[in-house]
Amino acid sequence: MSTSIFILLILLGSVAAGFIGALTGLGGGVVIVPLLTLGFGVDIRYAIGASLVSVIATSSGAASAYVKEGFSNIRIGMFLEIATTLGALAGAFLAQRIPTSAIAMVFGGILIYSAIVSIRPPSHGASAAGPDRIATYLRMNSSYPVPGGSQEYYVRSVPGGFAMMFGAGAVSGLLGIGAGVVKVLAMDKLMRVPFKVSTTTSNFMIGVTAAASAGVYLNRGYIDPALSMPVMLGVLLGAFLGSIELMKARTPVLRVVFGLIILVLAFEMIYNGITGRL
Repeated sequence: MSTSIFILLILLGSVAAGFIGALTGLGGGVVIVPLLTLGFGVDIRYAIGASLVSVIATSSGAASAYVKEGFSNIRIGMFLEIATTLGALAGAFLAQRIPTSAIAMVFGGILIYSAIVSIRPPSHGASAAGPDRIATYLRMNSSYPVPGGSQEYYVRSVPGGFAMMFGAGAVSGLLGIGAGVVKVLAMDKLMRVPFKVSTTTSNFMIGVTAAASAGVYLNRGYIDPALSMPVMLGVLLGAFLGSIELMKARTPVLRVVFGLIILVLAFEMIYNGITGRL
């Protein structure tokens, strides 16, 4: 395979990853790492480095549109980033001391979890709960656009969400993904934030989380510009297109298809990790 074809294929795959990541709030990293390692034979640590760069691009491409439309909750995102940044630094340092086969198997487990969360219908009862004392003090309660106006919502369980975000950051630093699945789960299920707000706020947060751990990978020499550049450009374009589509599209079918694809990638990653091929 020639270098130009190799770069073109990576670019096209990255566009698809960014598009899906922006629609689901999971980030493109859950597709990029398996794509590079399984599809192109890239060492998993370099794949993680390129994925972290692409996650930053995903956040940049999608977050600006979501903030402009009034979906993202900036106060929630900035507060929870304290936990995710600390977790990302811890995960990035830990990744240097774990064999690649073990990382592959952990990644496979995270992918299975991502698929289950993606396929499972989101909850819609966030607005039924009353005000929470901590959330009210931090002024996290807000509203988001709905057809014909806006819908108010109240944030719950701020300490529990903060603790889960540290785990999300550690997963991001260890595996080179935005860990959007954990962030969406924490906000949607635990903090009772409406699903679209959870998804868009997750996209806003994943870039900061990835930037914290990307510095560690850069220092270790695991970010290759020749690999990261087409991945970043592709994911950035895909994220921009996905953010536009999310504003008008109903995504249940896409979530199911995405979940099934992720399940296949998960079992492939685990198999290759067990057999020592990665």
